[in-house]
Amino acid sequence: MLNISSNSVGHLIDLKKYQSPGSIYASKLPRQSLRWLMLFFGLCIVISFLPWTQNVQADGYVTNLKPDQRPQTVNSVIAGQIEKWYIQEGQFVEKGDTILFISEVKDEYFDPDLLTRTRERLAAQEGGIEAYIKKINAVDQQVGALKQSQKLKKEQAQNKLRQGVLKVQSDSLDLIAASSNLDIAEKQYLRQESLYEQGLKSLTDLENYRQKYREAEAKYVSAENKLLTSRNELINAKIELTSIQADYNDKIAKSESNKFTALSDMLDAEGKLAKTLNEVSNYTIRSSMYFITAPQSGYITKALQSGIGETIKEGAPIVSIVPNISELAVEMYVRPIDLPLLEKGAPVRFIFDGWPSLVFSGWPNVSVGTYAGRVFAIDNVTSTNGKYRILVAPDPKEEEWPKELRMGSGAQAIALLKDVPIWYEFWRQLNGFPPEFYKGGEIKAEEKK
Repeated sequence: MLNISSNSVGHLIDLKKYQSPGSIYASKLPRQSLRWLMLFFGLCIVISFLPWTQNVQADGYVTNLKPDQRPQTVNSVIAGQIEKWYIQEGQFVEKGDTILFISEVKDEYFDPDLLTRTRERLAAQEGGIEAYIKKINAVDQQVGALKQSQKLKKEQAQNKLRQGVLKVQSDSLDLIAASSNLDIAEKQYLRQESLYEQGLKSLTDLENYRQKYREAEAKYVSAENKLLTSRNELINAKIELTSIQADYNDKIAKSESNKFTALSDMLDAEGKLAKTLNEVSNYTIRSSMYFITAPQSGYITKALQSGIGETIKEGAPIVSIVPNISELAVEMYVRPIDLPLLEKGAPVRFIFDGWPSLVFSGWPNVSVGTYAGRVFAIDNVTSTNGKYRILVAPDPKEEEWPKELRMGSGAQAIALLKDVPIWYEFWRQLNGFPPEFYKGGEIKAEEKK
């Protein structure tokens, strides 16, 4: 029973049937379970001190880094009717290649010779402006001639006025001389008459002096009449000078009025000419818009309009084109609470749809099938979904992104943050605390520096 002897009888008797031997021989299973449990807890404690990379996860999709490389729609600037297609979906087109031809649908542009007729009207208006210019130049010459004639006429009238003044002065002197002669003749006559009465002079002598007196009197009257005539001529000369001034001023004013009328008509014609030039430019540009061309090289992905004879409006999208040269990026959206954790240049790992991957979010170095990127731009306002848009570009120092990626492909982003122990991350997740943002160690190192 005590297994002291080498001869055992255990194979002859089944001791498990009896209660006493069962309580004596206890099972070793609880001790082994305790050992495994202690080993498991020890392993958990060791693992809890391993480093864990905090991260922010978000969904996004593949896009282009530059706006001019993203998919775009080709729109029709004018309304028209589809006449002919020159491309097919999936076809590669170069910049400037014709995509579609449309015809006119507005009645004011139906005339096939509209541009020619407008140019003819433009030429007529240009000729009219040239005629106005010539008329203005002719009026300027006419005004110049009138002013020159006025100057000469004024000089002539002034000379005549000067002559009148001198003639008045001459006639005045003649009148004075005649008056003096009259006085002398009168005195001589009176003296001779007195002498005749006294009998000292003959009647013949008296009559001679009387005749001289009458002649002197006649000369005085003639001189006075001549002076009055000269004064009238002087007044007429002054009136003529004033009349010349007024007459030529009136003629010059009329000519300048005609000039300003022609100038006003010319300015009006220039305004109409500018309007016609605008119409010619608009018609020329509009005629070139009947052929809708590719704005840049790329692939036609989808025709948004179809058929022949379909009418499209101004600004209506026609086809969608994807540029053949692109710099891929990922557009992802993060919650406002996670936005302060990200900054330009922050590392991000991606899992693209269609590429197999084995991801350990806390250990990015051991993840397989992920691709690296760097934060390129962060929006300052939220999007319509209430999240902030972040644009991430490929990391040039890491593995290149797959060339087979297409815009619009889904991507799962993992923004890498601070390295912390696993126990701390477990405690943070358990309490619902946000990831670490302040880098105390780096701040202290900078303060030491």
